[in-house]
Amino acid sequence: MKQLYIYMMNTIILMLMIIMMMMISVAFSTLFERKILSYMHYRKGPNKVSMWGLLQPFSDAMKLMSKEFFFPKVSNYNFYYISPMIMLILIMMLWLIYPFKMNLYNWNLNSMYMLCLMSMGVYGLMIAGWSSNSCFSMLGGMRSIAQSISYEVIFSITFLLNLLMINSLSLNMLFIYQKYTWLLILMWPTSMLLLMSMLAELNRTPFDLSEGESELVSGFNIEYSSHGFVLIFLSEYSSIMFMMFIFNLMYMGSNLFSLMFYFSLMMLIFFIFWTRITLPRIRYDLLMYFCWIYLLPIILILFMYFIMFKSLIEILFFM
Repeated sequence: MKQLYIYMMNTIILMLMIIMMMMISVAFSTLFERKILSYMHYRKGPNKVSMWGLLQPFSDAMKLMSKEFFFPKVSNYNFYYISPMIMLILIMMLWLIYPFKMNLYNWNLNSMYMLCLMSMGVYGLMIAGWSSNSCFSMLGGMRSIAQSISYEVIFSITFLLNLLMINSLSLNMLFIYQKYTWLLILMWPTSMLLLMSMLAELNRTPFDLSEGESELVSGFNIEYSSHGFVLIFLSEYSSIMFMMFIFNLMYMGSNLFSLMFYFSLMMLIFFIFWTRITLPRIRYDLLMYFCWIYLLPIILILFMYFIMFKSLIEILFFM
């Protein structure tokens, strides 16, 4: 009984550490993005608050939290108020699959847990867009929902293909199968498809149609300010970090105890910010055509190819 109590306390402490580190990382990732964008514009970016602007994220957070919280008179107040909390709680629950040795969520079906929570993420967008009772937020929410559901199909098929190749539903088995080589080398076509679907899931350029400034003026979150906007902002950037963490875990080695893993994670986050300033936003109908007419047939063909390849290898070497 005492050992179980110690185990549970360690698990709770580790979970709180994950959430706290995730919040701090989100704060500095915003500074990282602003610095990248500014230097690509040949300017300095944030450099006034502290040395090199290191305390700028905390200054922005205090400014946002001190703003007056207001809500539209015709909004559905209860849903309007809780939707940012739903979005942040879901992404916090996703981070709990971080594979510590002592982790209640570190079990053999953690990939299914992750897919279930990711499929629930669209509810926060739907409630936020509908409850604001604004035509701009409603249209942005509808775009986000359609885009997320469409590209989630590609994401799920690619994700399950990787798990099928390692004969396990546990992300921890990726440690073993990538000991000598990266899956990025063996399965590079599916990795590119997964990366594109992640960009669409995150509503990042060139797939940020739900936040098109020219026609929607920020999309589903247009009516949010103060701490509501902070929660949406935190969930968005922590989703970027989580998606890149999963991509790094699946394709670029899984040794969380090496610095190379976290260096490659930083490079992937840099890539996401780089695409924002490099690629133009594509048209919304072309975005949906790209998913259903191009990406879906390609991933289904690749799915059959890798299954046949795996079956052939098993017949040759294990019969």
